[in-house]
Amino acid sequence: MPARHRPPADTAPVRAHTPPPVAALPLPAAEGSPARTPMAFVQAIVLAYAQRGLDASGALAQAQIAPEQVADSRARITAWQFERLSGSAMRELDDEALGWFVRRLPWGSYGMLARASVSAPDLRVALLRWCRHHALIADDITLDLTVSGERATLAITEHRDLGPLREFCLVSVLRNALGLSCWYIDSRIPVLQVELPLPEPAHADAYEVLFPSPVRFGALRTALHFDARYLTLPLRRDEAALRQMLQNALPLTVLQYRRDRLLVQRVRQLLAAPQAGHPIQALPQHSAESLAALLHVSPRTLHRQLKEEGATLQGLKDEVRRARAVELLHRTQRPIKQVAEAAGFGNEKSFIRAFRAWTGHSPAEFRKMVRI
Repeated sequence: MPARHRPPADTAPVRAHTPPPVAALPLPAAEGSPARTPMAFVQAIVLAYAQRGLDASGALAQAQIAPEQVADSRARITAWQFERLSGSAMRELDDEALGWFVRRLPWGSYGMLARASVSAPDLRVALLRWCRHHALIADDITLDLTVSGERATLAITEHRDLGPLREFCLVSVLRNALGLSCWYIDSRIPVLQVELPLPEPAHADAYEVLFPSPVRFGALRTALHFDARYLTLPLRRDEAALRQMLQNALPLTVLQYRRDRLLVQRVRQLLAAPQAGHPIQALPQHSAESLAALLHVSPRTLHRQLKEEGATLQGLKDEVRRARAVELLHRTQRPIKQVAEAAGFGNEKSFIRAFRAWTGHSPAEFRKMVRI
């Protein structure tokens, strides 16, 4: 899903009240926050109207976008304005893809794809179904899901020249898939990196909100990378939940998920990764700020999300340090000072004090006990 909204239902009773699918790209923005959606995406919708010989002025008026604004590539609009514009455009053009593909995707197309995936046992199967079924309704592009080690990649292959709507199409398709995936497993899926075979646009700063992760322009392909562990999470939605979501899909896909069901694992992994090039492979002395930067969240969000998952940063640090110290005391002859450093402590005294609190014994006493 692009800026995070999902396709409408494909049944007549819902159609009259269903908001736009997740094909448009409003950027996450709280009410009253500054406009962030670049005018380039508005211009793409206006172009889609022109290609059909239609006038976009009515849709622009509903979104409170003045015609003279559209020509100003530096201008920005709010998420609400883009929601109104894209919703009107999808209805008037009867195309949830907003002109990206040779064939129109009639209202309800993306809802149909969501239904085909919602019964999957886990996210991997759901995304594989999404990719396969997307090719049935639009053969202009192909989506592929692959896994290499701990990294999953959702890639797009283009089978024709997408023309001036190329950027809008590629970004929207990635956001559609990402937003729906988050909703399926009820978890934020942090993006590790995005690759786009496009020159860096003047509105490149908008991508910091679209994909809070490194974005590489000028790449050889379109791809979105994320932690493969999310693929193993079971789907937490059913048909009833899908029907309800499709009636108000845009907020779901615009707003980032607060919950991250793998956050504890990801923090633990970062804390346990030895410092590169360190002579004794010491654990890093991460602060909340440094971890938050690596996870692309704020320190406040990091603490809040850990609390929601029943954990604390200090508790995870203690867990990782204790495990490393116990392993080294049990399996090596390293001096206590080196064990302290390897376990991420700045000095031996603080390590001995912490280890005694964890085990009731000093490191030296513990080492004697486990070797008796």
